[in-house]
Amino acid sequence: MSTTSARVIELNLYPQYFDLVAAGRKTREVRVKYPKFDGLTAGDLIRFAVKGTDRTCLTRVTRVAEYTSFEELLDAEGPSQVNPDASLQEQLANIRRIYPPEKEQLGCLAIGIELVD
Repeated sequence: MSTTSARVIELNLYPQYFDLVAAGRKTREVRVKYPKFDGLTAGDLIRFAVKGTDRTCLTRVTRVAEYTSFEELLDAEGPSQVNPDASLQEQLANIRRIYPPEKEQLGCLAIGIELVD
C-alpha cells in the first residue's frame, strides 16, 4: 500500500463548463500540457472553481492521456465526454479561443474526471 497521498490541484473553469462538471456530465477536462500537470495521475484530485465566486466542486482524476492536437484529442476521447452540449467543430473553435496555436503545440491533455462530492 502506498503511503503517498493524492495531489490536489485547483483549476478555474468558465461557468458553463463548471456546470457540466458539477452535474457529472463532463467527464474529460481538456488542458494544455503546462508544467503544473507533470506527474498528474489517476487518484489525484482537482478542485474546480468559478473564478470570483464560492462555487467549487471536487473531482478525482481517473486517467490522463496526452495528444499532439485538440482535434486528435476530441477524435480519440469523444466530444460528448468533453462537452455533451456542443458539436465537435464548436468544441474545437471554443478550445482554440482559449488556447492559441502556440499553446496547443505544448501538447494537449485529456484528464478523465469523476465527481467526489
